[in-house]
Amino acid sequence: MYLKKLSSWVLVLLLSSSFLQSIDAQDPKFDGYWGHGDAEITSFELEQARYGEIRKGQAVQIFVTEDFSRSKQVKLDQPETKKLDAVKILKMNLNKKFNTGLYDYSMMQSVFTPVDEDKYPYTMKTTTSIQDWCGQTFTQVNLQAYRYKVSIRSYFESEGDVEEVLEQAILEDEIWNRIRLNPEELPTGEFAMIPSAAMARLIHKTPVVTDVEASNEKHKSNSSLMTYTVKFLEPERVLAIDYHKTFPHHIVGWKETYEDNGKKLTTKATKKATLMIDYWNKNSSSDSKLRKVLKLDEE
Repeated sequence: MYLKKLSSWVLVLLLSSSFLQSIDAQDPKFDGYWGHGDAEITSFELEQARYGEIRKGQAVQIFVTEDFSRSKQVKLDQPETKKLDAVKILKMNLNKKFNTGLYDYSMMQSVFTPVDEDKYPYTMKTTTSIQDWCGQTFTQVNLQAYRYKVSIRSYFESEGDVEEVLEQAILEDEIWNRIRLNPEELPTGEFAMIPSAAMARLIHKTPVVTDVEASNEKHKSNSSLMTYTVKFLEPERVLAIDYHKTFPHHIVGWKETYEDNGKKLTTKATKKATLMIDYWNKNSSSDSKLRKVLKLDEE
């Protein structure tokens, strides 16, 4: 059933001229915001469900455009010398930090989505890592011909080292990039999706293609916002992301409700501050003042 729905989604994606025009890499509005080389950094207050309780923490979401290797699926060091292999992508890094009682948790996801979806309609790669005092896990998803290759590394015996292949479908982890590129063309109704690699690791399940139901509607209380909601049936879970209607469609928060250790809990993230900056050049001790601008490390 999901393959039939997937075909419909791909057809809409490829035939929608308004969609393709709206995210054209040469679009002055798009290039004016994303094309100057800086990254957009947003901090969030985080309430993370884990082990049947809500944990206080922080999340940082970073968006930036980069030149990506189509063949190697890595960032190009010298894109000017490899123009035929270079693909302009929007990269998202999402980092979450919180503690569970005594010990710390750190989660990071990276998603690499081509800007020109006329030529490249699928996200090319995602990576997800989770670290705590017990050990770490790592998941990488790579686009191949008509499929995604999933590689999992884990310290858990039951998970071990896994290599598997999934049919092409939209990735839950790419929703964030799709919102920033063109939220009007987010898929709605029933369709196939590959669930978040981070969630799969938290519940110790191997990712599978699953049917979901999604909507993209006006925010219930703020007329300047929209809410994109995805409902999963197996296991039951609801993800709702709030974002600005107008370009560049800043994400202001999200909620994720699911059963955790026998309790129905809701993970929440609420925007604190945003900064557009070349953070990789801000690595001196004096640059730590910028953390206050982003309201990081606040109790």
